[in-house]
Amino acid sequence: MPRTKNSRLLAEERRRKILQMIDKEGQVTITGLSAQFGVSSVTARADLDALSTSGMLMRSHGGALKREESTDYPLRLKAPLHRSEKVRIGRAGAELVQPNETIILDSGTTTAEVATHLKLLNIRPLTVITHALNIALELADAPGVSVIVVGGLLRPVSHSLVGPQAEAMLSNLHADRFFLAVDGLDLEAGPSTPDVLEAQLNSSMARVAREIVVVADSSKLGRQSVSRIGPIKIHRLITDRRAPADFVDALRKRGIQVSLV
Repeated sequence: MPRTKNSRLLAEERRRKILQMIDKEGQVTITGLSAQFGVSSVTARADLDALSTSGMLMRSHGGALKREESTDYPLRLKAPLHRSEKVRIGRAGAELVQPNETIILDSGTTTAEVATHLKLLNIRPLTVITHALNIALELADAPGVSVIVVGGLLRPVSHSLVGPQAEAMLSNLHADRFFLAVDGLDLEAGPSTPDVLEAQLNSSMARVAREIVVVADSSKLGRQSVSRIGPIKIHRLITDRRAPADFVDALRKRGIQVSLV
């Protein structure tokens, strides 16, 4: 019997919740998932196998473990993770923006929250430069907001446009602020992301912006992903209150403003 649309949606929602559980607990078991969701062990195993094939977790005997390295999750699966923190961070970022500014919004679920709150706060006139299609669509009908979309090679996993064409277009632009979303922020290595083309474009964005604001929930702090962004000078970090105190202190000693929301 073919799977219905509803069954596909149920499976996707269950797998989102599994990712949330494993992000919080570090591991899950097939037995625990069966009890949690009221499904058979076969279904629970199929969920873990599907997430493992997509590179979102590491399978282990009887369950799965959280991946230690940063993984480039599709936006639809990243969005529910640390949702409340991202909403607060997005609002705090949007509140920094003043009328008549030109800002750059990086791709990502946290910067998407910045875009959402720019609309809610009705900040205008405003020019937004972005390479993220979802952010461009979010702001397409925002009154008083002009959107410049940087073109290039489409990355379906992030709905973003990257590559040399995007970098060339950026070289002719200037921005007051650059809101940078990262997958890792390490005290020594700096900000990083899973994709090398994203990292290169982020570096180009940083070069044309007067101020660089990193927006990242505390799970990204102290981590390092595959591709380093930089070297760049970070002016401000907006994160949540679970950020390690010693990490925050180290950043502040380096002259970086840290906002905990």
